[in-house]
Amino acid sequence: MTNFKIIVEKHSDGYVAYPLGLKGVVVGEGDTYEAAVTDVKSAIRFHLDTFGPDALDADSAVLEAYLTDEAIAV
Repeated sequence: MTNFKIIVEKHSDGYVAYPLGLKGVVVGEGDTYEAAVTDVKSAIRFHLDTFGPDALDADSAVLEAYLTDEAIAV
């Protein structure tokens, strides 16, 4: 078993989830938070089955993740 930190975003049309600490793009989606997490867990398993343990970004293990909201002039 490996624990992953997973970011879940709520959008107007549903939820998007993606893990930290993997090489490549892995995304899950769903109409609910739970559905998005279930989908991304399946996508993580598929990604690791496809690319093997080299898909783990062991050199940059995520210890903690933070969310901040910053204003930037654009």
